[in-house]
Amino acid sequence: MTDTDARLGDLLWTRGYTDPGWIRRFTSAGRELSPSRRVWRGPGPTRTLPAEPVGLDTLDLGLGGTTATLPDLFATAQTDAFLVLHRGVVVHEAYPHGGAPHVPHFNASAAKSYLGLLAAMLAHEGLLDRSARTDDYVPELAGTAFGEARVEDLLHMGTQVSYAGRPYDKAIEAQRYHAVIAPQLRPFGYSGPGTIREHLLTARATGAPGTEFRYENGNVEALAEVLRRVTGVSTSALLGELVWSRIGAEEDAYYVLDGEGVEAACGGFSATARDVARLGEMLRCGGAVGGRQVVPEEVVTSLTAAVPDGYPRRVRFPAAPPTAPATLSYHDLWWIPNDPHGSYMASGIHGQRLFVSPALDLVVVHFGSQVISPSVPVVPFVRAFLRIGAHLAGLG
Repeated sequence: MTDTDARLGDLLWTRGYTDPGWIRRFTSAGRELSPSRRVWRGPGPTRTLPAEPVGLDTLDLGLGGTTATLPDLFATAQTDAFLVLHRGVVVHEAYPHGGAPHVPHFNASAAKSYLGLLAAMLAHEGLLDRSARTDDYVPELAGTAFGEARVEDLLHMGTQVSYAGRPYDKAIEAQRYHAVIAPQLRPFGYSGPGTIREHLLTARATGAPGTEFRYENGNVEALAEVLRRVTGVSTSALLGELVWSRIGAEEDAYYVLDGEGVEAACGGFSATARDVARLGEMLRCGGAVGGRQVVPEEVVTSLTAAVPDGYPRRVRFPAAPPTAPATLSYHDLWWIPNDPHGSYMASGIHGQRLFVSPALDLVVVHFGSQVISPSVPVVPFVRAFLRIGAHLAGLG
């Protein structure tokens, strides 16, 4: 079999991802298709989200040479949920394609940022050493690309890795990861790893850690295992205890699990748009909910701190063409647009976004089921969100 034949075979694993309806089935019904574990909302009351709708449907988002409105964005992005908070008030909320406020939706790789927040909190409390090697916490990873890396490298996608001796290809490795955690996505005759742990054990370094940005799921799964060893609890329990139970969430969230009952931390998290907005609003308010500090303010401030020495200062989205300018920063698993408003963002495939812009008093949640293809236009979400924020700021 030639390399081309192998690549074509691997690409067949993406079957269905050319159909938004098929994608939507998985983004909205994960716990019906895979084992899952809840992230408990806690025993406390729901935090009310006051609503004062503002007509945004006719606002020109300034996305190109012609007028582009929210309905245009929704159509292109195959939007499933869209919620805008301005100064803590819901000014716009929409659920196209039959969605509903109480239905959890996959956050995909936006979940990486939530794990980064947990790691930053534990480091702030002195429970996690960023400079330590991963195999100091997880001895089983000794000899792997992730075991040889520092915790800081995992937090900044700073490893260079190949799996099972394969030349690294991000798109193919993403699909192989999906096959690890979702047996229904495995091709006939699949004989690869059956769990996240087995997958990580096949990783070998192809370069020194801390010298290159390579957006790779294994960094997050290795970090999640570090946090489990540090705290002695599951990823679901940790997120529930430190964050989810303290933001006034309406609904439990959940993670899908692999065959060993381990959470898919890099992208298997689902929650409602309203509860993700509550998370964003807590961060916008410096880590506080009402008069109670949920996340230390120093941790929230650190999310947009300078990238540590040794890591690229500017990067581009993984799906961006090589000719696209590198304008973003990446810190503690959060994307930094480097705009004048101190914004930061959790981002996931098919259009998942949590966008927080403190200077604009803005939180935006977008869930989608967009096909990822060269023939499908890239949606400039950040530009659209900033246009909305500027408009709302102008209204007073």
